[in-house]
Amino acid sequence: MKFFMCILALQQLYVQSVAQDFDFFYFVLQWPGAYCDSRHSCCYPKTGKPAADFGIHGLWPNYKTGGWPQNCNPDSQFDDLRVSDLMSELQREWPTLSCPSNDGMKFWTHEWEKHGTCAESELDQHDYFEAGLKLKQKANLLHALTNAGIKPDDKFYEMKNIQNAIKEATGFAPDIECNKDSSHNSQLYQVYLCVDTSASKFINCPVMPHGRCDSRVQFPKF
Repeated sequence: MKFFMCILALQQLYVQSVAQDFDFFYFVLQWPGAYCDSRHSCCYPKTGKPAADFGIHGLWPNYKTGGWPQNCNPDSQFDDLRVSDLMSELQREWPTLSCPSNDGMKFWTHEWEKHGTCAESELDQHDYFEAGLKLKQKANLLHALTNAGIKPDDKFYEMKNIQNAIKEATGFAPDIECNKDSSHNSQLYQVYLCVDTSASKFINCPVMPHGRCDSRVQFPKF
């Protein structure tokens, strides 16, 4: 019995050590127009078409060396009851576009179990999703871009102007990921901002993911 209890204690220590082992977060925001205007299949969630705004893709623990932890605690499963007070915000700000049309539970489960469990030393499940919602509000990317004259109107914009507009608004340089539409145009797809381990403030990125983009990219309508 004592041996069994020791094994359980060691397993718990291992899970805790893995969960604590990260240096910063990538906060990733996705433009739905680019997701849908590509080779991806795109389905609106059961709550209807999301707003024409950046949606949260995830809040991902990372290492300064460039790698990342994942699936850190298989015993910590997503429980929608723990975020019931956030549900309307999650549906609005952290929507799924995967097919077939669904309620988002599968998406949030994936984000928590793959990424969120690796930050449990800092954030419980409710805090994790609440932090993402607060960071989105703080970044306010669409407002930052439209204020700089960069609008989701299918026109092409200089990549450096997009990066500068976001840096001006947030105080920190972003990394931009682009994808290709059916005409092979490079389009604004995802924005990466770096966040401290408390998930409360933006920081300079210790390492950039280096998304590939042309010097001019399309900002597609949605």
